[in-house]
Amino acid sequence: MADLFGVFSVAASGMEAQSRRLRHVSENIANADTPGYRRKTIDFQSAIDRATGLARVDIGPVRLDRGELPRIYDPGHALADAEGYYDGSTVDRMIEIADAREAGRSYEANLRMFDQARQMSQGLLDLLRR
Repeated sequence: MADLFGVFSVAASGMEAQSRRLRHVSENIANADTPGYRRKTIDFQSAIDRATGLARVDIGPVRLDRGELPRIYDPGHALADAEGYYDGSTVDRMIEIADAREAGRSYEANLRMFDQARQMSQGLLDLLRR
């Protein structure tokens, strides 16, 4: 039964991590046309909770893309310099869409794992009650 609680811990923390990833992806897409905006990313790593000894997914800090901002030529833009250029964003919509799909599928996989563990634990409890 303790192993099932470990599955709950991993699946729940995995769902939380992927939902946070989806939030950052949506922020990136919403700001794709914002001048000077840098793409946000997060990293994940597995960890053991010291208090319970159960495995979980840890979410790393939010990191900003350190790539060079693209220079966009638009002399009519309010932020354009004397040569007619302004700094664009580091967001690539295709990459964000791919990340969103991957995060959504990972979330669904964690949800299925959580649900299967719930069904197994319910089955064990039903057997114990007999």
